[in-house]
Amino acid sequence: MGAFRAMPGTTTAGPLAVLERILHEGFAMGNEAIVDELCAPDLIEHQFGLAGRGGQARDHVKAAIRQVHDLMPNIVYTLEDSVVVGDLVWARGRARGTATGAFFGPPSNAPIDMPLFEQARVVDGRIVEHWGCPDRFALLAQTGALARLT
Repeated sequence: MGAFRAMPGTTTAGPLAVLERILHEGFAMGNEAIVDELCAPDLIEHQFGLAGRGGQARDHVKAAIRQVHDLMPNIVYTLEDSVVVGDLVWARGRARGTATGAFFGPPSNAPIDMPLFEQARVVDGRIVEHWGCPDRFALLAQTGALARLT
């Protein structure tokens, strides 16, 4: 898979393309405005720490985009496997970057390689429901935050 490039203004792409766009154009590029384009107004977000409905869910996703991009402005998402069935997409991949931003302490400048699993339901080119499972334990360990707790 790898890098995905969508035509500007494309909103009716398949579920995998929509998921890739929010990862690449949103989280990797720090563009929180993409949420308004790619997430339905009545979004249901299930991911721990982001859970919510409607405007609250969209605000949580925007905040997560800012936090991820502040921590790792050079983050790159690579989807390694995916399955699309109807309006559902499941994807397994990795987020890689350098922790140049503060994260439970000063910047560690550590390389990050974080596994992630994503599931989204996409209707008419917009995410209407999302489940995400980034390996936050790996992130804590790789940034050194976990070692500071012991």
